[in-house]
Amino acid sequence: MSSSLPHFRSNARIGYATSWRFIATAATATSRTTVPWRSTSGRRAHTGSADDCEIDYTTWTGLKEHYVQSRRHFYCQHCDEHFDDGDELEEHMDESHFYCSSCARVFKNDQGLHEHYRQSSLHHYCAACRRLFTSANNLNAHLNSALHKPRTITCPGRGCGQSFINGPSLAAHLESGSCASGANRQSLNRYIREQDTRHVITDPARRRPPANDNTRYVATGRSWNGTAYECYLCHNEFRTLPGLNQHLASPRHEEKTYICRGPSCSRRFQTLSALWAHVDSQQCGVARFGAVKRAMDELSDRLQRTRIAN
Repeated sequence: MSSSLPHFRSNARIGYATSWRFIATAATATSRTTVPWRSTSGRRAHTGSADDCEIDYTTWTGLKEHYVQSRRHFYCQHCDEHFDDGDELEEHMDESHFYCSSCARVFKNDQGLHEHYRQSSLHHYCAACRRLFTSANNLNAHLNSALHKPRTITCPGRGCGQSFINGPSLAAHLESGSCASGANRQSLNRYIREQDTRHVITDPARRRPPANDNTRYVATGRSWNGTAYECYLCHNEFRTLPGLNQHLASPRHEEKTYICRGPSCSRRFQTLSALWAHVDSQQCGVARFGAVKRAMDELSDRLQRTRIAN
């Protein structure tokens, strides 16, 4: 037991000193190791932990300040505990204290931490949900989700009636083929080709439908190449046959008919839902242009008024 403790070197007898030097080696310093020390009066004072800095301190306050300021120590001054590394200390602070890791501040209670997040412009924080996000995009996505927005857009598919929070969600629903009306990606694309006569969101050079836009690709066991199921169109490999068929049913091999008309963007998309989400995200600022905004608003209105079926 005694071999695990550091040695004290002082100008007086061991255990009683006015100046302390904590000397430890890798063999003697252990995680969360604490050892008692005494003042010259003989009374039990604070606790110090093993370290290998070999620096003298005349007071516990000085030693503690060293632990707090030194990058060589992973020390929680609130619990007087040492940790092996920064990750352990960070985990301890998150679990045991009301701690803001970005600002390295500890608060008295959860309400104090909540108010700090709420009032600080440095944090991406949803006060209503008390959730902290890593980026502004993640926070905006959360605020634009069904948790904070009502489902006001009704599916136009016959016999469906499901409601959605925005246009991209409605478009993704229709594209998925799960709508009760039987609408799918192909029928939605046909509808958009008919409506977008000014080519605001579609590329006229790529908007011509294939000879049979209801073509379905289905893979069989013959797709096995000896090690995996291989897509004969792009030669990507899949571990399972359902995985390959899911890939073939996706828009992966379709033309990128949809286009963003942002002056500095011109990104192309294979689905309406992808373009719509891109516009709504304001990543390139195209939503600020009147023609695009009007086109998307008109599209949303028409989709809700029109009965779409396959």
